[in-house]
Parts: sequence; structure tokens; C-alpha cells
Amino acid sequence: MLRFLRWRLLQLGPVLLGVSILVFFGMHLIPGDVAQLLLGDKGTDADLQRMRHQLGLDQPVYIQYFRFLGGALQGDFGESIRTRQPVIWEIAQALPVTVQLSLAALAFALVAGLSIGVLAARFPHSALDTGSMVGVLVGVSMPVFWTGILLLLVFGGILGWLPLGGVLDGTLAVRRITGAPLLDGVLTGRWPIVWSAGRHLVLPAVALGATAMAAIARMARSSMLDVLGLDFIRTARAKGLAERRVVSRHALRNALLPVVTLVGLQLGLLLSGAVLTETIFALPGLGRLAITSVLARDYPVVQGVVLIAAAVFVVANLAVDVLYVYLDPRVRYQ
Repeated sequence: MLRFLRWRLLQLGPVLLGVSILVFFGMHLIPGDVAQLLLGDKGTDADLQRMRHQLGLDQPVYIQYFRFLGGALQGDFGESIRTRQPVIWEIAQALPVTVQLSLAALAFALVAGLSIGVLAARFPHSALDTGSMVGVLVGVSMPVFWTGILLLLVFGGILGWLPLGGVLDGTLAVRRITGAPLLDGVLTGRWPIVWSAGRHLVLPAVALGATAMAAIARMARSSMLDVLGLDFIRTARAKGLAERRVVSRHALRNALLPVVTLVGLQLGLLLSGAVLTETIFALPGLGRLAITSVLARDYPVVQGVVLIAAAVFVVANLAVDVLYVYLDPRVRYQ
């Protein structure tokens, strides 16, 4: 197991190196001049040359890349062209909001998806099974931005049950500890902030996690149906075990392996979907920072955001592989 972990950790380097190459040279292929964008139409040729020199854009692209790579290896992604703040500081301000949103969406997707999938497999070909699978199909078909707009319209606009956007009510302020308002409210013991942050989190978490929930429900149903037909399940029932215990202790654990694989893949989709979700619900997270930086051609911020997102995705897949051993002792890595 330790040998496997060491091998997978060594693989992180080439993957992140490849991502850094793609995002760095991809950003430089976008048409336009950052110096011209910053100075506007009033900038003279001398001003443009001076600005390019200050930003290091007058150097060959490969030299710019190696300078960026050397800094990234030390945790320094440079300065934002737009705000002149360190990129790592901008990411640190936005990342907790995205992590809070992604974890809430993943929790919703897991709880709802597993519940629907297990119930559908427990009563196959029933009205419950058919209705849940039709609902799941609708959930898979709806893109994140459309789901978010519908939720805003119904629960925020027409019914007025939940806030339309943001992370907190305008009259509240929380002392920053982690940067995630919900967790900071818990750590400081300010329950009105916890209540407000939780209400603001419901709609974006459901919108972001709806597609993942549908995929998990379909996978859980299929896997549970396969496991419930195996011999050891019939043996457990023949021993007189309660059906709830057969399903929860014997069938579900063996059916979770393909679901765990899917969850690892869905985490990457949640991070990419957070870009649209944070824009729709006005959340100051990593996705919104990426959109703003792309539009402003802020190379350092975009590069830093993509590398951080890639690192999170790779580490999540490593955690999924490790979880395999816990769920199924038969799995061994050589």
C-alpha cells in the first residue's frame, strides 16, 4: 500500500507539469495585448513598451514559462496584473468559498443519490423505481446554469424562501478564520451567521450537485441490483437477517466501489461547474475569480487557479484509490 502511495505521489509531478504547460501557452495564444488593455487607447508606444517590460512580456515565451514554473515550485505564482496583489493571496481569498460550495454540493449529491439509487434497487420495476429514474434522467439532462436559474426563479423569486445570491445577509459580518462563512460562523459561535450562510448555500449547492446526484443515483441502482442478486446476499437472507441489515451491511458496502470511482470523477466536474454556479449566485469563489481574470487577460491568476484546481482533482482521485482498500479488502496494489 505504501509503495502504491509513493508511486502515485510521484505521478503528481508530471501531471501538474503538463497542466502548467497547457495553461501557460494556451493563455498566450489568446489574441490581444495585456499592456494595451491596461493602458487603454491613451497609451503611447513608449508607455506600451514600458508596461510590457514591467510585466515581463517583452521576454521570449519560454523564458516567461520557466520564470513562472520556478516561482510556482516555491508557491509563488506572481502578481495579479489586474489588482497588483500576489496571486496566492487572491486564490486564498476565493478558495474557501469554492471548497465550501463543492463540499456542500458533493454531500447533497451523495446523500440524495445513494438514497434514491438504493431505494430504486430495493423495489425494482415499481412506481418508485420508474419515477425516480425519470427524475434522475431529467437531472442529468439539465445543465448547471439552467438548474440554477430555475431554482433562483422558483425558490428565490416566486416563493421567496431562500436568498437570491451572495454568502451572507448584508447586515451580518463574520471574523475571517478559514474564509468559509459557514465554518467561520461555527468556530466563532455566531449562530445567526451559521443560519444565514446555510440558507445562502442551499440553492447553489443543489444547482451544482444536481447532475452529480443523478449520476450517482443511476450508478448506485445498477450496482445494488447486481450485488442483491449474488449468492452471499441470498445466504444472508436465508439466515434470517433483517432486510435492512442485509441491504446496509452486506449489499451497500460491496456496491460502493463503482460509486466511489464516479464520485472521484464528479469532483472535477463540480470544480468546473462552480464557475457557472458562482457567477449565477454571485459567490466570490475560485470560479468567479477565474472568469474575471480570463476576461481581463490576467495570466498569473488564471494559471494559478488552474494549477490549484488540477492539484485538488489529482489528490481527490488518489483519495478514491486509497478508499478502495477500505471498502474492499480484496483489492491489493502491487
